[in-house]
Amino acid sequence: MKPRLLPFAFALVTTALQAENWSNWRGPLHNGSSPEKNLPATFSQTEGVKWAVEMPGASAATPVIWGDRVFATAADPKTKKQSALCLDRRTGAQLWRAEISEFTTDGQSSNSCSPSPVTDGQLAVFFFGTGDLVAFDVAGKKLWERNIGPFAFQWTFSASPLLHEGRLILQVLQRDVAVRGNGQPTGNESFLLAIDPATGKDLWRHVRPSDAVAESREAFSTPLPFVHNGRAELVVVGGDAISGHEPSTGRELWRWGTWNPTRIGHWRLVPSPAVGGGVILACGPKDAPVYAVKAGGSGTLSHKALAWQSHVQPTEDAAEAAPSQHIRELTTDVPTPLFYEGKFYILNGRKRKLYCVNPADGAVVWSGDLRSKSDYQCSPTAADGKIYVMNFNADVSVIQAGGSEFKLLHTANFKDDGDATRHRSSVAISQGNLFVRTGTKLFALGK
Repeated sequence: MKPRLLPFAFALVTTALQAENWSNWRGPLHNGSSPEKNLPATFSQTEGVKWAVEMPGASAATPVIWGDRVFATAADPKTKKQSALCLDRRTGAQLWRAEISEFTTDGQSSNSCSPSPVTDGQLAVFFFGTGDLVAFDVAGKKLWERNIGPFAFQWTFSASPLLHEGRLILQVLQRDVAVRGNGQPTGNESFLLAIDPATGKDLWRHVRPSDAVAESREAFSTPLPFVHNGRAELVVVGGDAISGHEPSTGRELWRWGTWNPTRIGHWRLVPSPAVGGGVILACGPKDAPVYAVKAGGSGTLSHKALAWQSHVQPTEDAAEAAPSQHIRELTTDVPTPLFYEGKFYILNGRKRKLYCVNPADGAVVWSGDLRSKSDYQCSPTAADGKIYVMNFNADVSVIQAGGSEFKLLHTANFKDDGDATRHRSSVAISQGNLFVRTGTKLFALGK
């Protein structure tokens, strides 16, 4: 007689198979999505909350989760210190906290705790806008620390680290001269840096040249690991160009640019690259187009390497531009696009609209008004057929993914009285829960 799998046991097995870690700010697939199921579509501060815990200070970083540990950062206004924290995923209890150094702020509701941590389940690495870089084992033992700053940025540095195939990858695309007292007076290099995560020692350092000027040399994006036709690369965007690099050396494999042909000097770049359907998205800033570069290129690429762009800029020669959808609002100044179940989802944070886009040709499947009274600078995340976004005011919205039309399923506010933060953290998804970071709390939503 064959043994019967009891319903309860089946539920446990199913849950275990669906559980997924959220190891970096864009999730397990590096595209903002997770394969998890059975996630909530409705919730509030009092309904559907597994736990909610007070945080010692604000942070724009997205929490990362591995197993039963949640890693986060916080800028504590009482101690003036920036901290690395580890919480119990099941209860929200603080397992350990380490104060790193004094945090800094740019006076624009942003602080040096903005880069998201990264983990591989063995160690957790915390990077701060001050240049402080610290690695801990998951039990809280400090393994090593160093500082790779100072950085020449007008605003608060916030590029997140990447752990990939035994390398810790950091990106610093900065001005060549100091600004507001930040960085060396002259000679600041933009570079990619690979570090041995076990020791903190350099593996390689690649200087990335740029023809950009002034603020347009600054990028707040994060490198994207990508494999196309068997070729592994790291995709980097900023400094008026997007480029692919060899992971073992940092050597540049290809480059396309630019969304800034007239070399405007105030076009800092925030969105990270996004990959899907054989194209790589580079999102120009401040209402510039979204450009889709065909994957697999080599050397310096021309406009012929573009599969499409969202619209033609007035400064460009339309005859030389790739086919365009002529939708000027299909742009993103800050949020990184999501790729989920064969579609790109592009959030225009200032117009407060979400677009579902075909990767092959840039055709808009649908667009929708999020009915928000404040802007978005978080990046959309998705799983279980649902897309999650949070605006400056901590309104968390749920949108149905896919389909032929926009469907806003739910919106709930998570802001506390007295929370003056401009909320920028993306919603993390792991182990059957949503993790929502506000200026004062961290919420775990779901069962």
